[in-house]
Amino acid sequence: MSTTVPPTTHPDRRDTVSWGADPYADALRSGRGPLFLRRSDGWLLPLEVERWCAGADAADLSALRRCAGSVLDIGCGPGRLVAALAAQGRRALGIDVSAAAVARTTAIGGTALHRSVFDTLPGEGTWDTALLLDGNIGIGGDPHALLARTAELLAPHGLLIVETTPADVDERVQVRVEGSSPTHHPLDAPFPWARVGTPALLRYASATAWTPTEQWTAPHPAHQAPDTGRCFVALRRGGGVAGARPARRSDIPGAR
Repeated sequence: MSTTVPPTTHPDRRDTVSWGADPYADALRSGRGPLFLRRSDGWLLPLEVERWCAGADAADLSALRRCAGSVLDIGCGPGRLVAALAAQGRRALGIDVSAAAVARTTAIGGTALHRSVFDTLPGEGTWDTALLLDGNIGIGGDPHALLARTAELLAPHGLLIVETTPADVDERVQVRVEGSSPTHHPLDAPFPWARVGTPALLRYASATAWTPTEQWTAPHPAHQAPDTGRCFVALRRGGGVAGARPARRSDIPGAR
């Protein structure tokens, strides 16, 4: 995951939140949490550092199998998805505002740039697939702005795969990154973040000219309950493409 604050326009810039500082960078370097996003009212969202720093799991692979052509991983974190695509001989680039995330991505065989999605990026308007996994639809706290920006990055009829929260939620909040160690201090400046469930994502997609083509749920390795899983939605730019399948539930093994 990664965070950025969307400006009205998107000149080259660095975000005001320093993701090279404790505790996020330390967690990525060690590959371990605990790490949280803390809302102003004290509510905590655990961040899955160990899963992000491991290899791509079955749920990740269910998304990567659907990728077509060149792939841009927005908020690539420690790079497991970019590295998995590179190992398959695919053209993939990760972007992240954390220097530690970019360093870890390149160390495991991926290609990544220290950029915000709202900066000027290589190949704008030509990427075939973009990924917003691991909660990254929350980047900048404005899903509408993020979907509009992603549309600029993709080629006509490009594919966007978004991971949503299983809950029916649509919230925009101010959060801080915190670890549990007494030597770790939260980053000073709170930043905007969003949590978006599938119904809310579909509303945002409709408002920004994205067409949903598929929805699926894959088991979450950390949970055993049958009604829990990681939820994904595939969207097409520009009202779909000839021959595209209508939105449906997948029948992949373990998905529903």
